[in-house]
Amino acid sequence: MPLSLLPPIHASPFPRASCDYEDDDDDDEDSDCVLPISPLDDSDPAFPTPLILPDRWDVVGVGQAMVDFSGVVTDAFLEKLGLHKGSRKVVNHEERGRVLRAMDGCSYKAAAGGSLSNSLVALARLGGRPSGGLPPLSVAMAGSVGADPLGGFYRSKLRRANVSFLSASINDGTTGTVIVLTTPDAQRSMLAYQGTSSSVRFDSYLAGVVSKTNMLVIEGYLFELPDTIKTIVKACEEARKNGALIAVTASDVSCIEKHYDDFWEVIGEYGDIVFANLEEARSLCQFSSEEGPEAVTRYLSYFVPLVSVTDGPKGSYFGVKGEAIYIPPSPCIPVDTCGAGDAYASGVLYGILRGVSDLKAVGALAARVASTVVGQQGTRLGVQDAIALAESFAQHHRINSSMLLDISSDHASSL
Repeated sequence: MPLSLLPPIHASPFPRASCDYEDDDDDDEDSDCVLPISPLDDSDPAFPTPLILPDRWDVVGVGQAMVDFSGVVTDAFLEKLGLHKGSRKVVNHEERGRVLRAMDGCSYKAAAGGSLSNSLVALARLGGRPSGGLPPLSVAMAGSVGADPLGGFYRSKLRRANVSFLSASINDGTTGTVIVLTTPDAQRSMLAYQGTSSSVRFDSYLAGVVSKTNMLVIEGYLFELPDTIKTIVKACEEARKNGALIAVTASDVSCIEKHYDDFWEVIGEYGDIVFANLEEARSLCQFSSEEGPEAVTRYLSYFVPLVSVTDGPKGSYFGVKGEAIYIPPSPCIPVDTCGAGDAYASGVLYGILRGVSDLKAVGALAARVASTVVGQQGTRLGVQDAIALAESFAQHHRINSSMLLDISSDHASSL
């Protein structure tokens, strides 16, 4: 479906477990959890990070900055610790320490994790080279990390993926972590320790950052943090005032259910784009499980200019002004479905930022990005895969150097 165009909008607490070290130039997915990283070695070899920050960012994301620890464990390990298989639980400092001590001697991996960072890294890699007369995309993230080894690890790993982490470290703070325990039947149990990421404040620095971006992405997990709704609203107000489009990720059903009114305050007032899977979309609509993806997408599109609803291997839908546009899945042999939605969102954002006006084409790219990630182990889109996908997309679709996609909202029409 073609859309109209408009002018561009201007001392570690962790045990010494056996960590796998896989610092591959191609995907940069996993690294040792506490080894220091040289500040000089902070850029992706394929996409050198400029020393001078741009006058205006293409995308700034605001979300939880969490270091992921992932390992394979047995059912007996979970039972011993009293953990429910397949659940997601927020834990305190002591509970986190207890689990990590139990993992002492086990093999696990560490990565600069989180749903938002997965999307931003994939987007930066898709847009890491000039295309159609446009320069490489400039991508940044704001969040909260402590002035601890894990905070330095997180910042450096994003920089290596060509995503600038703009927020200053919090002195005497601890960086949030997510422990992902996978059993042999591929079920994941997640333990989230929020650390300093439980506080994302709207200050003059964050105001300056969001006032200089073409697109602001708000991670839905932020809604579960204390008082963060104030930061989200102020950031959206500042971004909108300065001509940015605003995207919101739904992130998690339980988060939507607990903070339903807050979600709709932001989506209804500021949202130009909403990303959700089918269950999350149903939760936003307060629909039963009997409602199909097409009906849910159409309903949401009456409130949000552009809605993206994914339905796993069955495909996905875009919703625009009461119309649901089906996007077929891209074939693949699934290896690991974790991060599929994050990858899909990056493809949608890339298509919008490159000015491609055909939603079916944008959706097809997003589906290909998602299938690439699903067909591999790990949540990050690899550099070489990203280059191939972006080049193929540019060959078949007009990359517009002077226009951005108009998502047909009252917000966008004034930009």
